[in-house]
Amino acid sequence: MQLLDLEKITLGMSEVWAGFLRDWDRTLRSGNYPETTRYNYPLAVAQLARYLGDRGPGGEEGTQDPVNVTKSQIEAFQAWMISSRSASTAVNKHKALQQFFKWLAVDEGEIDRSPMEHVKQPRTSQKLIPIVQAEDTSKILAACRGKTFLQVRDEAIIRLLCNTGARLSEVGFLKVEGIDLNTDSAHYHGKGSKDRRVRFGHRTARALSRYLRARAQHNGATLPDLWLADRGGRPLAPNGIKIMVRRRGLAAGLTGIHAHRWRHAFAHAWKRAGGDSGDLMLLMGWTSDDMPRHYGASAAAERAQETHLRMGIGDHV
Repeated sequence: MQLLDLEKITLGMSEVWAGFLRDWDRTLRSGNYPETTRYNYPLAVAQLARYLGDRGPGGEEGTQDPVNVTKSQIEAFQAWMISSRSASTAVNKHKALQQFFKWLAVDEGEIDRSPMEHVKQPRTSQKLIPIVQAEDTSKILAACRGKTFLQVRDEAIIRLLCNTGARLSEVGFLKVEGIDLNTDSAHYHGKGSKDRRVRFGHRTARALSRYLRARAQHNGATLPDLWLADRGGRPLAPNGIKIMVRRRGLAAGLTGIHAHRWRHAFAHAWKRAGGDSGDLMLLMGWTSDDMPRHYGASAAAERAQETHLRMGIGDHV
């Protein structure tokens, strides 16, 4: 399923920018980059192109052709991203633009040096990791309780997200053959086209088994996709799951609920219990140990707070 519609995203852009975007997407496809990367990378370039087209006074030189883009223009775009979105979003755009201008210089030979060379990556503040508490998950599952197709399906999706700590895209793009109820495991296709198999518990297995029985009666039962929309014999896309999770959260009286928070909660609980970082990396599909360290620090801080409360330091006067 293609996430990015290049015809749509290049509509109204200069033909120069649009041509380079199409060529870069071809390079990404030939390199077997995952769909999410092929969506996020060109999107960042398109946003830069539109920003320069909108902001360049009088269509100044360099706003309609990427080979003329300057360091100062990228810094202005980056500052605008920080103020209009967030620093973390600006970081993601920075990484995508690095790859685009590297391709423009090294692969295409269109520029001598990348204008990104001396553009600093935005600094992001260290924030508390937002997680879904167990009692909140129980409330959301209670909002799914019932025997209709949607209720059975949504419970299975939420339990799988919570129980395996998988990404929304990994759960969303699961195939029927990716669930093995003999070993109670799911076969995930993750970032960087990396595959892994993750075990799940008996409650999740029971929810999945109930869903598969209901799915067998659905008019989309012959589709390879695991998750089906309520009507029309169509698969349920990851964006549909995203909307469903938010809706179920609101029905449970909760705001700000999204799938990635169960991933946060899984990693936090693992480190909180003293789990091995290497094992966590395998389960979560990470290749860098930065994330386990991040969650390890969060779990350590929580343990320190609990120790503080038990000792009652400063609370005896």
